[in-house]
Parts: sequence; structure tokens; C-alpha cells
Amino acid sequence: MTQGEFKPVVLITGASSGLGRSAAKHLGSQGCRVYGTSRGANHPTPGALPFYPVIIPMDVRDDSSVKAAVDFVLEQEGRIDVTVNNAGLGLSGPVEETTIEEAKAQLETNFFGLHRVCRTVLPTMRRQRSGLIINIGSIGGRVAIPFQGFYSASKAAVALLTEALRMELRPFGVDVVLIEPGDFRTGFTANRLAVGQGGSVYAERCGKAVSVMEKDEQNGADPLELAILLSKIIESGKPGPRYMVGMTSQKLVARLKSILPASVFERIISSYYRI
Repeated sequence: MTQGEFKPVVLITGASSGLGRSAAKHLGSQGCRVYGTSRGANHPTPGALPFYPVIIPMDVRDDSSVKAAVDFVLEQEGRIDVTVNNAGLGLSGPVEETTIEEAKAQLETNFFGLHRVCRTVLPTMRRQRSGLIINIGSIGGRVAIPFQGFYSASKAAVALLTEALRMELRPFGVDVVLIEPGDFRTGFTANRLAVGQGGSVYAERCGKAVSVMEKDEQNGADPLELAILLSKIIESGKPGPRYMVGMTSQKLVARLKSILPASVFERIISSYYRI
């Protein structure tokens, strides 16, 4: 961004590591006034903010925490131009052996947390008659990943919520975009939670599938690729509704789902994950 150019205020959830941290650093370097969130952060002293990105506390699972973070940004900047809903949780294991509490925890972060943030920033964006919400879904929301069923379900829900929200907000000048990443080299692998017991009838097949997931993630795309895409979307003025980003092979697989017979496609996915 050139000197004197408008510098949008950007709020990014889940910016303490991985895709969120990369995005916050890159957008900050491009001149955006970036506020990244992390559950473990502390509020900087008002009037003595460091250079951007500024990291502030937010737990997307808690109404008061989300409101406090949004209020802080508004106190400092007076507006929010872009919100990137990136905070997410990974959960692996058999659907049958996932407890209701574990499933709720997955959705509480990936889906309801996103909804909570949208509800909190939207009154400001509507008053501004401008704004951009970018929801981070997943290619796994298009293609179900065996033994990561609730993660896929949460991202599929994000995709459809994004479509509905985009139509609802059109009259108010607020755009809504979905980004569907494939695998990236981040700490997501190490932070994934597992369900089920070692003696499970699913244990062997689940172990094989998770091993494939971990290998793909560790050899995935550079997080900077997503950060650059975010920058382009923000600068475009008229973004498209949906973007896939990541390794070409994974984007191709997602597109094949709409072409191949369902039974054939499922056999391909099952074979890939060695189950």
C-alpha cells in the first residue's frame, strides 16, 4: 500500500500460530492496521500500542471475551473494515466413539465461535455501510475426511452459513467470502485432538488415516500463500464468493467430487487414506 492510501482495520481470530499468525504478519507488513487474537494474549496498554499486528485476547467460545476484543479494536480505531474468522480446532477419531461433548467442543470453536464473532462485528459494519468478512473453511468441508468427520462437518457448516450470510448482507454493503484451504505446514498437526480408545475396533484404520493426514500437513503448502490471497481479496474491492487455496492436487480432488459417481469418489478417498 502506498503512503496516504486507506489502511483497513483488520481483525483476525486465531492469530497466535499457523495460518492466522502468517496472515497477521503479512497484512501488517502491507500497511493494514491488524489486530490478531489469541486466547493467551493480554490487552496492550491503551495509547501505547506497538506496531501492527497487535495481538489481543479473545476466546471465540465466550460472548464476553469476543465483545471485549471487538470493543477494544473500536476504541483504538473507530471502525473494523475486515474480519477474518480463522480460529479453529482439529479433532480426529471415529464418529461412533466421539462423545456429544467432544462433538460440541469441535463445533463450538469452528462454527459457533465464527458465528459469535460475526454477530459482534456486524452492527459496526452495517453502520459503516461497508465491510468484509472472510471465513476460513476447508477443502475438508467439500470432501469428507474419514476419521475427521466432525471437523469436515464443522467446515461444511461454515461454507453454507457463509453463503446465506452473503445474501443477507448484500443490501448493507458488507461482503462475505469463503476461503477453503487444503493442507498447510502449521502447528495444526501437533494441536489436533484425538478421541476413541486404543482397543477400538476402528483403531488400526483410524491410525492409518491420521498418519496420512499428518504427512500431508507436514508437507503442505507455505502459509504465506494464504496470507497473500487474503491481501489480494482485501485489495480487490469486489471479491469473489469462494476461493480454494493450497496444493494443486488437493484442489483437483475437491473438483473431481462433482464429476465422478459418488461410489467411485468414495473408493478413491478410502484408498488414499488407506482404510
